Amino acid sequence: MATVPGQLIWEIVKKNNCFLVKEFGRGNASVQFSKETNNLYNLNSFKHSGLANKKTVTIQPVGKDHSVLLATTKTKKQNKPSTLLHKSLMKKEFRRMADAVANQVANNYYRPDLKKAALARLSAVHRSLKVAKSGVKKRNRQAVKVYSRK
Repeated sequence: MATVPGQLIWEIVKKNNCFLVKEFGRGNASVQFSKETNNLYNLNSFKHSGLANKKTVTIQPVGKDHSVLLATTKTKKQNKPSTLLHKSLMKKEFRRMADAVANQVANNYYRPDLKKAALARLSAVHRSLKVAKSGVKKRNRQAVKVYSRK
């Protein structure tokens, strides 16, 4: 089976696909988002598209413990969807996870243009996994000024 170039796939898919979400911005300008799995910023653009690019990066939360899944696509397995992703589960503290993502995405020459987006997505996923501490909140013990009208 012959492979189709990514730019041709993007020209076919960019205006109409099942992942496309169109919303109105300022005035008549509409903003287009995408709900694809391999899209880090969820923007409808060729650079971030998981459908049109052979090399994509995905960062997703896994479970309630602070574990994050980093998945990259294998370029040689494009015709086999079951073995397409190279998955690695990270359960470390945030700085080590950030170093691992930077090494895998940029320093490994995989997709250096997506380094900033991958770190932003990791930060957002890690922030969403944090649980608020339960318990009684401390009251402010400073004097409260009461203004009365006379």
